[in-house]
Amino acid sequence: MSEATQSLSISGGKDLPGFHNLLGYRQVSWEEDKAVIALDLKPEHLNLGGVIHGGVMTSLLDIVLAEAGTYCPFPGRMRKAITLTLTTTFTGQCSGGTITVTGIKRAGGSRIFNSTGEVRDAEGRLLAIAEGTFRIRSGSEKPEGVPI
Repeated sequence: MSEATQSLSISGGKDLPGFHNLLGYRQVSWEEDKAVIALDLKPEHLNLGGVIHGGVMTSLLDIVLAEAGTYCPFPGRMRKAITLTLTTTFTGQCSGGTITVTGIKRAGGSRIFNSTGEVRDAEGRLLAIAEGTFRIRSGSEKPEGVPI
């Protein structure tokens, strides 16, 4: 775990309300322009075919791509963004183990930014790629963000 992540109050979805908690991911690292989360697959993450549900991967990509543009180095605070567009392409499947989801901020201004990302299984096989455009929410423009 990176030093930057250790200083954060948020260590994953279980620290956040609602859907984040339901997904059950954990924060692997989070720094300026890059975020990584991981998920230990459970039966509830699989579709009727017994492989990871595309909605789970898309949701995790949405989260990590937004995180890539909203890093906040201040404990107890966070920056928020809303998704304007998100395009996901599925390239593989798996039915168990741990998946890793990485997001990288590619470009942006003071309020709008673009990120790309990918999902890989425990063996490093590419499962999905995504690209998104996000808008920083009011109050989250500055590095200190807002209280959690």
